[in-house]
Amino acid sequence: MSAAPPALSSYVLRHKVRIAASIVAIAATVSLQILLPFLVRYVIDGLDAGTLSRDELGAAIGLFLVGTGLSVWTGLLMRRLPLRLGYDVERQIRDDLFAHLSTLDRGFFASHQTGDLMTRASSDLGNVREYVGQGLLQGIRTTLVVTLAFSIMAFISPPLTMVMIVLLPGISVLCFFVLRLIRPRHDAVQQQLSDLTHFTQESFSGIRTLKGYAIEDRSAQRFTDLNGEFVRRNLALSLVERGIWPLFLFLFALGQVLLLVVGGRLVVQHHLTIGGLVLFMQYMAYMQWPMLALGWAMNLLVRGRASWRRVQTLLQTEPKVRDGTVTQPGLRDVRGDIEFRHISLTLDGQPLLRDIHVTFPEGATIGITGPTGSGKSLLAALLVRLVEPTEGQVFIGVHDIREFPLQVLRGHIGIATQEPFLFAETLESNILFGVDEPDPKTLEWAAEVAQLHGDVETFPARYETMLGERGVTLSGGQRRRAAISRAVARNPEILILDDVLAAVDTQTEARILERLRGVLKERTSIVVSHRISSLRQADLILVLENGRITELGTHADLLQRDGYYRNLERIQRLEAALEERA
Repeated sequence: MSAAPPALSSYVLRHKVRIAASIVAIAATVSLQILLPFLVRYVIDGLDAGTLSRDELGAAIGLFLVGTGLSVWTGLLMRRLPLRLGYDVERQIRDDLFAHLSTLDRGFFASHQTGDLMTRASSDLGNVREYVGQGLLQGIRTTLVVTLAFSIMAFISPPLTMVMIVLLPGISVLCFFVLRLIRPRHDAVQQQLSDLTHFTQESFSGIRTLKGYAIEDRSAQRFTDLNGEFVRRNLALSLVERGIWPLFLFLFALGQVLLLVVGGRLVVQHHLTIGGLVLFMQYMAYMQWPMLALGWAMNLLVRGRASWRRVQTLLQTEPKVRDGTVTQPGLRDVRGDIEFRHISLTLDGQPLLRDIHVTFPEGATIGITGPTGSGKSLLAALLVRLVEPTEGQVFIGVHDIREFPLQVLRGHIGIATQEPFLFAETLESNILFGVDEPDPKTLEWAAEVAQLHGDVETFPARYETMLGERGVTLSGGQRRRAAISRAVARNPEILILDDVLAAVDTQTEARILERLRGVLKERTSIVVSHRISSLRQADLILVLENGRITELGTHADLLQRDGYYRNLERIQRLEAALEERA
């Protein structure tokens, strides 16, 4: 479902004072540049007729210099104010875009390439900025120049004005056809830039895998192909955009020739003074850039509108998981039994969970195990509302979890996943990521619980150690222990450990579980694991197979049954015995 698309005008009109100041500056600049040629005509005709005195000449020159100085000053304002407006609008849209993307669920990010999102937040917004800033400047300027100049010229000499009007249809037709060619080429360039950015981002994020398979040459060739296509599409766009300038210049050169021919005859016939002809030639020269800028502004219009549509589609996308009509804003206490009532989940037409009906008592430690792909992590995702069930409800206490504001619900849950994401910041920042009021005691306590503090003591910068992208500075086991530290540091009411001990050795696992035992008893805890050693102390263990609960009970109960859990325990016991003999 999509919301009503936000209008670009809603961002622009926030700056009404700056828009008004821009219009005043543009109008003042254009008026001065339109009026100054009259001084030139006055001087030329006065000198030609011999009626201009030295004092009058000096006064005219002084007035011309003053007017030119004012024109330069207002011209600086004319350029600065609209451009500043464009940058402010770009900043506001980017802020809103980032904040909005942060509210979208993981299904959205699974279906959108990171490179494409980055392109829309950078290159496309740059085009929108140019559209707002330069488009406003050149659009208003061209409109005023054409309106004022043609009005004055029509009053002075209708025949010469007709010469210039003849040029307009050619320019208009040319703009129409060029704009039709620009839009599809611009879209193709932006899409290729998205693909190129995405490939680059993936390559650098997965550089260890790329090097591990020794396919640097193949990857470089793929980049070369994408980059070459990007250049080719840019050249196709530039061919259209740049080709318009010589055509415009040709039309203006033709206009100047026609003005000289027709104007010269009018001067010879005494229907026009030499100063009047010079005035027209100055207007023709002055109008050249605004008319050329008209084509440029129209190009910015096409680019900007196309880019705004790409950004707009993101802004109008609504999250599938969000606060709704049943949400109670005042609900803050996330406590009670956790109950999954006949939960079923289907994604992309594939049933993943089937009729899950189970209650986790408040304060209990719940163990979840089962074969890979059986739906273990999905239960945790449902509780945090990363996904919504297709059927059924999830309750905490007497409340459907949809009644809790999302920020409140997630703020009371600490989760460490099997693929932890660490940010390229200090280790301290990563551990205290979800803590509202961080302090050193919480930091060290959380690290000690996860058996990470000893490792940190060996780091030269200790907790100020800067981590590489996705935490590559740390080993796999250290990253998972950092994720455990981050989950417990916020002291949540509900703690979820999703197979985070898989990458640590048996001895470290035992030490972590020993320290975690006290933490787990103080809250409702969910431990997802394939290791019996991580599950044996749980108050309740459930086994998921093919999206269904096939076994439910304590460690001792499940060992009495001939099922998945008993077989898993037997296999791991034999593996441990073989390791001891080795």
